[in-house]
Amino acid sequence: MRTWYGDVAGFKSFFAQLGNLIIGIPIEVGPRILFLSRRDRPEENVFGIVPEMAIDTGEGVWRIYGGHRLWTSPEAMPRSYSLDDKPVNVYATEGEVIIEGNPEPQNCVQKFIRVKQSSDADTLEVVHEVKNICRWSIEFSCWALSVMRREGFAIVPVAPKCIDEKCLLPDRSIALWPYTKLSDERLVLGEKFIFVKQRPDVSKPIKIGVNAHDNWAGYWVNGHLFVKYFEKVANNYPDFGSSVEIYTNDKILELETLGPLRRVDPGNINKHIERWKLVYVGHLEPSEEIIEKALKMLF
Repeated sequence: MRTWYGDVAGFKSFFAQLGNLIIGIPIEVGPRILFLSRRDRPEENVFGIVPEMAIDTGEGVWRIYGGHRLWTSPEAMPRSYSLDDKPVNVYATEGEVIIEGNPEPQNCVQKFIRVKQSSDADTLEVVHEVKNICRWSIEFSCWALSVMRREGFAIVPVAPKCIDEKCLLPDRSIALWPYTKLSDERLVLGEKFIFVKQRPDVSKPIKIGVNAHDNWAGYWVNGHLFVKYFEKVANNYPDFGSSVEIYTNDKILELETLGPLRRVDPGNINKHIERWKLVYVGHLEPSEEIIEKALKMLF
């Protein structure tokens, strides 16, 4: 692992090269990962940077900044939008980079993100940990959100899968937020995949949640295919059972995965692991035939 300090869109950042991938972590805000690229294309960040996006929470102005962050679900105001605009601890150990967020006593949590190289040089293991720092148990889901670069499209697998002998029971679910219209042209419902396109010319937001089959979600942009794998367990998931959620407007697309709802005792940790794979594939379209062929060739 090679490390150095640099800059991501004006944010002083700690960089690390793990295998074929490079990450950039801001040290003055967070916890965040603002930069992700391939070593052979080091200028092509697949994450979106949007410091201008902000929300007045009543406790102050929360900024999305962009890149990858860790929240807890279900979403609530102002808890989800607690200010994370202070310096964080970022350090490297043997083969691992650790981001240590500041304690949030008002929310009873402290957040940590650990990144290490997988056995595959194109893959990183990203461990999300949320510790209960209060004196009583709390229930929540770990929620891993990646703000992606504009003008790409998200891919969510939803192939049918019988869960009982005679296929009598439903096997998938789609959650819709009140501002989401099924007729939105950015949303493409297929037989095996759902696609959500990011379009800078459409400002109205949409968001969906999916009980994904299989356990991954992807995003294509500028010739790169980014895939987040996760382990799904047979527990209760938030937002009508969603393990993957997609949000988009004219500025961003968020590629999100969630862990199950767990009750966490004082001092204990709720954990959610993603495996990130980033490969250069050239041009792709949000077509089931094209995506299925690309996935078979790559994975």
